[in-house]
Amino acid sequence: MGEFLQTMQVSGLNGGPSIEVRALVDTGATYTVLPGSMLRELGVTPDSTMDFELGDRRMNSYNVGEARVTIRGYSRATNVVFGPDDCLPLLGAVTLEQMALLVDPVGQQLVTRRVLRM
Repeated sequence: MGEFLQTMQVSGLNGGPSIEVRALVDTGATYTVLPGSMLRELGVTPDSTMDFELGDRRMNSYNVGEARVTIRGYSRATNVVFGPDDCLPLLGAVTLEQMALLVDPVGQQLVTRRVLRM
């Protein structure tokens, strides 16, 4: 699959400031990953710690919380991982599924899924 960036707005669940982020669309990532300092700046707080397998097969523990992500005017609360402060933001599969978005690898864009399975 070709890689591409998607612009999105990220904020805390209770409103407040938001930040525009360009994130790599990564269907291989389960959750959306953002720099931890950015999330804390927005007032997002971790509610759990989870173990993740990294691309090189190493295991690492990261804090997880919830933030509001907005893409093309559609907004959802979603799980976010508090990544290292220098990490590349990733837009993961859970957020894409919650927003009913599919990846068009040829057009390098996100498209709305019209039919959802119950």
